[in-house]
Amino acid sequence: QLQLVESGGGLVQAGGSLRLSCVASGTIFPIYAMGWYRQAPGKQRELVATETTSGNTNYADSVNGRFTISRDNTKNTVYLQMNSLKPEDPAVYYCKLERGTRTFPIGYYWGRGTQVTVSS
Repeated sequence: QLQLVESGGGLVQAGGSLRLSCVASGTIFPIYAMGWYRQAPGKQRELVATETTSGNTNYADSVNGRFTISRDNTKNTVYLQMNSLKPEDPAVYYCKLERGTRTFPIGYYWGRGTQVTVSS
């Protein structure tokens, strides 16, 4: 059974930093991509950043230059380093894992999320 467990959320002042982690376990291979999405109250879930196993990254315009996604494939872990946090960044941050390949996807899976709160 595939499981994604996020950690690292919390309360931080505007301008501060947080580092999120997501550990994947279970039947996770082959992995096409891992990434982060977020959902604020009353809003749809949106892409934050993703990274494919081949190393291609994609960032939302709103976080580009402030957030950095990285993966440790030896630990089946994806990280999100969030710097210069803004009042518009608070949300529940979800880890997503996509299995398969770009041509032959198998499925995608979500973690339960971790709350990020930014105080002004």
